[in-house]
Amino acid sequence: MSSPPKRPFKGAQTPTALVRNARRIGRALAQAYPDAHCELNYQTPLQLLVATILSAQCTDVRVNLVTPALFARFPNAQAFASANRDELEDMIRSTGFFRAKTNSILGMSQAVCESYGGEVPDRLDELVKLPGVGRKTANVVLGNAFGVPGITVDTHVGRLARRFGWTQNDDAVKVEYDIMALFPKKDWTPLSHRMIFHGRRCCFARRPACGACPLAQMCPSYGEGPTDPEVAEKLLKPASSVGVSQ
Repeated sequence: MSSPPKRPFKGAQTPTALVRNARRIGRALAQAYPDAHCELNYQTPLQLLVATILSAQCTDVRVNLVTPALFARFPNAQAFASANRDELEDMIRSTGFFRAKTNSILGMSQAVCESYGGEVPDRLDELVKLPGVGRKTANVVLGNAFGVPGITVDTHVGRLARRFGWTQNDDAVKVEYDIMALFPKKDWTPLSHRMIFHGRRCCFARRPACGACPLAQMCPSYGEGPTDPEVAEKLLKPASSVGVSQ
């Protein structure tokens, strides 16, 4: 039986060592998840914005089941802005928290119409002024719909960043800046996708599949989950079953 990987040091590191180790993990994530991408289906910035609002506490799989009919019924910001509340609530009910999400979608679309002529803005400072849109949602839209690099700090990215020793912060904005400092700007959006893929498929909150992890040799948190390869392998999740609740 092979010996377990030597656990890298998770404590204080020099800035150079921290960057070097982070980029090593970043390269391993790129190799493990070469096709990592936004798993929400959309065709326009507005559709991605709505889908991201719906994805809060809901799987992307469920959102993708809801949005085809939703986007057909409400093809633009003007249509969303004038939507009947009861109808909109009924169409998104299965995504959970549908009343709050309806408030966000109506408020956001009305603001887009009133302030931006019905077109979603492509600047972070303007996006976060929209009702129901925080930095995470804004970075999803900027990175994927507009090609503006950003770190999307959802529950997975925050958890992995702490496990990798990239941050000691729980605040999402501080985590975002800590990760940004470790990687070149061009890597921010694809890195976010790869971390989310890894968090959904392997590095779970409760029982990370350490024994089947492609980062086992370099992760300072190796051993927080089962290290036996057979046990860990059974924990891995295929793409069709992943969500946001891990």
